[in-house]
Amino acid sequence: MGIHSIVNACSHIQNASRVRLGLTSIPNTKYNLKLALAMHRSGFLSSVTLGGPHPPPPEALLASETEPVTSANVATRRLWLGLKYWNDQPVIRRIEAVSRPSRLVTSNLQDLSRIARGFPAGYVKGLTLGECLYLSTDRGVLECREALERKVGGLVLCRVA
Repeated sequence: MGIHSIVNACSHIQNASRVRLGLTSIPNTKYNLKLALAMHRSGFLSSVTLGGPHPPPPEALLASETEPVTSANVATRRLWLGLKYWNDQPVIRRIEAVSRPSRLVTSNLQDLSRIARGFPAGYVKGLTLGECLYLSTDRGVLECREALERKVGGLVLCRVA
């Protein structure tokens, strides 16, 4: 299923932001790409670029042209994430995976509305100010409030503050 790649990506992003890296990479998987794009939409990441084992040049971070993925180079493809900082503090203060490979946590619409209002539901604590919860739904990886607008539930991936 690939939930283990999300757990590893969350811990890697948190460690990279704590040591104040400007650019870090995670393995290129479907889950990692969808989560990174959702975090980019929410404003936690400055850029998401598909690249190889070495960092792309700065001008390529904003370009949409990348080397095509083939069967010969698929194992070396990485997602290069630009981390953001504000007033010398990381924008991502904390990121933690909610679902684990041994325990997958799902939420329906009723649970999501409770979580978005700050109340706990099942294994998931309520959201606090400035916190986002990401879900894997049949419409892609969405933030909790986006999932409520579209009236879909799904697998709870991680929470970011």
